[in-house]
Amino acid sequence: MSTLIIAAFIAGGLILFAIEVFLIPGISIAGIGAALCILYAIFYAFAYVGMAAGWITVCAAAAGIALVTAWFMRSKTVDRLALKKTLDYRPEPLKGLDLKPGDKGTAITRLTLIGNADFNGNLVEVQSADGFIDEKTPIEIVRIDKGTVYVKSIQ
Repeated sequence: MSTLIIAAFIAGGLILFAIEVFLIPGISIAGIGAALCILYAIFYAFAYVGMAAGWITVCAAAAGIALVTAWFMRSKTVDRLALKKTLDYRPEPLKGLDLKPGDKGTAITRLTLIGNADFNGNLVEVQSADGFIDEKTPIEIVRIDKGTVYVKSIQ
């Protein structure tokens, strides 16, 4: 009878583990229930049957979890859940702005290498070419490279 109880708890734990892995990814009631069933089966084997049965139960539970995990990895479930699209969108933050080297503006935020600046009423993310620049400091565009605007302080 004890063997039947242990086998039932391990089987229930493995079924809940499979539900957790296949249907409800993340930590949920099924995962907690799986852990509780398997841990209770191990406790029951050690407490009421003996040391040998306890270690056999530990090995059986570990093998069952390994088999369910291997089954999951070999199944097509991972392929169905995987993202197969690639993103080819490239944002152009400077599109429509007529910025060129030599334009003058004002640092809106402190440029601790990167910050925001105002050029002709347009808020632009810029990178300092010569260290830290305090806010409200007049700045000048040094160069524009791949969507990054490099500036230096005029003072």
